[in-house]
Amino acid sequence: VQLQASGGGLVQAGGSLRLSCAASGRTSTLWSCGWFRQAPGKEREFVAAVNWSGGRQLYADSVKGRFTISRDNGKNTVYLQMNSLKTEDTAVYYCAAGRLGFSGTNSWNYNYWGQGTLVTVSS
Repeated sequence: VQLQASGGGLVQAGGSLRLSCAASGRTSTLWSCGWFRQAPGKEREFVAAVNWSGGRQLYADSVKGRFTISRDNGKNTVYLQMNSLKTEDTAVYYCAAGRLGFSGTNSWNYNYWGQGTLVTVSS
């Protein structure tokens, strides 16, 4: 299973970006997905998660109301729409997939990880 994250870049504070995570290989639409991020000098932290159907989402308090996670099972792709970006959102964003129907906030529930995409928010 391979996860390819894309869509990162440089954006001004208040702007928007949409990250994509395309899965290939022996994947399953029954798997849950999530996004995590790691800022320079900090530990990796949970951002958002979605269950296998897309009907259940969970967000970190720091992004709630600004970020939206969604998925298109026909395309084996998960998205993270990020609006009203802040400088503190600057980080490398990682997508992950777990064989559970919903993997939640814990990184050890996720079995596969993408390579990360850098998001830089300037003031």
